[in-house]
Amino acid sequence: GELSLDGQLKPIKGALIIASEAKIKGFEEVILPKINASEAALVKGIKIFGFETLKEAICHLEGTKIISEENDKQPEILFLNDENGLNIGWVQGQEYAKRALTIAAAGGHNLLMEGPPGTGKTLLAKSFSRLLPSLNFEDALQVTKIYSVAGLLPNDHPLITTPPFRSPHHTSSEAALLGSPNMPGEITLAHKGVLFLDELLEFHRDVLESLRQPLEEGEINILRAKTKVNLPAQFIFIATANPCPCGYYGDPTRTCSCSPSQIQMYRRKLSGPLMDRIDMFINVPKINFDKLNSEENKSLEKELKNQINLAREVQAHRFKNSKILKNSEMQIPEIKLYCEFDD
Repeated sequence: GELSLDGQLKPIKGALIIASEAKIKGFEEVILPKINASEAALVKGIKIFGFETLKEAICHLEGTKIISEENDKQPEILFLNDENGLNIGWVQGQEYAKRALTIAAAGGHNLLMEGPPGTGKTLLAKSFSRLLPSLNFEDALQVTKIYSVAGLLPNDHPLITTPPFRSPHHTSSEAALLGSPNMPGEITLAHKGVLFLDELLEFHRDVLESLRQPLEEGEINILRAKTKVNLPAQFIFIATANPCPCGYYGDPTRTCSCSPSQIQMYRRKLSGPLMDRIDMFINVPKINFDKLNSEENKSLEKELKNQINLAREVQAHRFKNSKILKNSEMQIPEIKLYCEFDD
């Protein structure tokens, strides 16, 4: 921990990683600031003690004061995706897009939604993470470690059990997206969850091209002069885009004000190799007033979640003898085995 001038033990980043490495290296006991102790206690098989002052730590080491282990306490759970967040049932119409999101969530597929402004693309994307099943303990621990290192866990340091949802602004730099040896970037913070890029074609081309390796391999290798770091980056990629700079190219009700050269330059940002790593492309058109004014389907989210959970169970049975969890993780041998075409 960090020691203040009055003897208080101040919290640090990465306590969970420290405890995990200490266990691997054979240590039996770890002393941490009180605030970090519940986080480190997620690591089983090593004693974790949390103290508020240096004096308490010395008393413990001398055996003059008995302190209970933090491991005995039940860790609190953090839901990154607030239950009061966006519900997919609030979006009127767009059944085609909702079906695409259901398939993407079930199989872990990347998706690009294209259409004019005001059609609900962003709302649909922001409601997507709530459709995903909760993380198993192993994945939850891995995600919690990442947020611990980044210093993004709240003070009580609970276990993150829901898939994270990251939505960086289109002005984000390449370093912010990919990370550095000292700090995980947005693609690592989206590990086991969703990376959402709104207005995809507004991002700088070099930023978009840097996503090629993570989308293909599920990790990012960061090389510097004296440092090499491998960070996990296995996420579902969801993006939205307008068809042109003004957004109304091909719209039957509005006239596009862009020249052909502007449209061509705008769409050129999305290269062939990057498009090849996106599994599904859909158009999200404008909906008429009658549909917009219809009653919202409050039970839709629950129905779609049931469909997705059922599909995940089928995939779990299909891949029970391998490390694969979802259809999107299949390699060539599995594709040849399970994706045969009939006549």
